[in-house]
Amino acid sequence: MGNCCVARPSPGKRRAGGGGNHRGGRLGGANMQSCSAISSITDPGGASRGWAPATVLGKGLAPDATAAELLRRYELGEELGRGEFGVTRRCTDTATGESLACKSISKRRLRSSVDIEDVRREVAIMRSMPAHPNVVRLREAFEDNEAVHLVMEVCEGGELFDRIVSRGHYTERAAAAVMRTIVEVVQHCHKNGVMHRDLKPENFLYANTSENSPLKVIDFGLSVCFQPGDRFSEIVGSPYYMAPEVLKRNYGQEIDIWSAGVILYILLCGVPPFWAETDEGIAQAIIRSKLDFEREPWPKVSENAKDLVRKMLDPSPYGRLTAQQIVAEYLPTEELEAIRELFHMLDTNKDGHLTIDELRKGLRVIGQNVSETDVDMLMEAADIDGNGTLDLKEFVTVSIHLKKIRSEDHLPKVFSYFDKNGSGYIEIEELKEALSPRGGQKAIDDIILDVDKDKDGKISYEEFELMMKGGMDWRNTSRQYSRAVYNTLSRKIFKDISLKLDPCSGPLAGAAKEQREVD
Repeated sequence: MGNCCVARPSPGKRRAGGGGNHRGGRLGGANMQSCSAISSITDPGGASRGWAPATVLGKGLAPDATAAELLRRYELGEELGRGEFGVTRRCTDTATGESLACKSISKRRLRSSVDIEDVRREVAIMRSMPAHPNVVRLREAFEDNEAVHLVMEVCEGGELFDRIVSRGHYTERAAAAVMRTIVEVVQHCHKNGVMHRDLKPENFLYANTSENSPLKVIDFGLSVCFQPGDRFSEIVGSPYYMAPEVLKRNYGQEIDIWSAGVILYILLCGVPPFWAETDEGIAQAIIRSKLDFEREPWPKVSENAKDLVRKMLDPSPYGRLTAQQIVAEYLPTEELEAIRELFHMLDTNKDGHLTIDELRKGLRVIGQNVSETDVDMLMEAADIDGNGTLDLKEFVTVSIHLKKIRSEDHLPKVFSYFDKNGSGYIEIEELKEALSPRGGQKAIDDIILDVDKDKDGKISYEEFELMMKGGMDWRNTSRQYSRAVYNTLSRKIFKDISLKLDPCSGPLAGAAKEQREVD
């Protein structure tokens, strides 16, 4: 687990309110000649004039350079956003021309030690967090007498919130793509000992205006570093997205999953799950945790999607899914989606099972010229439950697994499976043992003939690697060779837990839940 390079606040510390509005806006503006000019625009009017902390970043969080250096390195541009604590402006790196954002936080608006601590923690977390494509990157931090200035990656595609408003609600596939990003961000944060504590659509920005723009999380001002088992009691966050245990003042990292679950609910139907006219009413609805799946469009939403919402919004944090479980079980990768679509295309009668006739015809339709014998072989090897048909899970498992066992990461494990005596070669007796009783001497002779390039009567790792990377497509190999290899791998390696190649781990596990769903 990573650390934030800053002392963690006492888990017992309380802060009334919250809401995550301490950030200085979004992205940046208007040419200026001095850092005090930045601060005067950050803090217009006299209401906030008065005491300001001498330093915010302090010992151990020293600025990357003086504030005067900010104006030498960057040209400041138009205002991009404004918040309770300051303003964010566009800035351009004068050396490279790169467009960035400068978030200026007015010291005079940091009215308490808690506000100061929030800024310090935000800088510490952003500095120490390992790079991630969906986390906004902090370039540099500056400080002068009036403000703290954070130069960071600019996002110009607007908020996720705005896209939800413009769409009304998302399709399941579109929602799954957004949710995968959000949950992977949560997974990254938790792996590095960071609890975000203010996940909401307003805190996810698109890098650009394109439909497929990367989505990035911002605003770590309410975030906190944690160790496993830590419990916190300060009430922070934004009302609609708070977990019930936050309101009960006893929580851990599971609150980020709850907030992500609220976002998923909104993505799928366009409104929050726990709503009322007042904050008190919202809090009461959250404590009750009753989900409405009756109104439109929920009757048209799949049971799999509703099941995920329920498990992310489990009122018990100990029953709630982890980020890792969500990614593994519910959010299909593009590869899995493509296989799933192929299955539904081949399943012509839409009964959720592929017969050998459907498999044979379907392979011809998509241009796979496979012999009758090899279609029989494919069906026999993939039909794990032996009922004569392939369900979605069997089809996905065998498709993904064939690709997995060909990968460089797993080839040494597969080779070791055959190389029983650890000699560094697969010998004839080892091959015979692995292929029996199905292979037969003819299959063994064919494999040795095809694979043993140096004709020494055994298969080296290099020969095995060449076979596995080039020979798993049965169209490019002899029938005996492909049948023997496929049957061996599917019936022995699939079931050998010592290889740690569990086809029901990772994204495959969710396939069974989608078995009856037809797009």
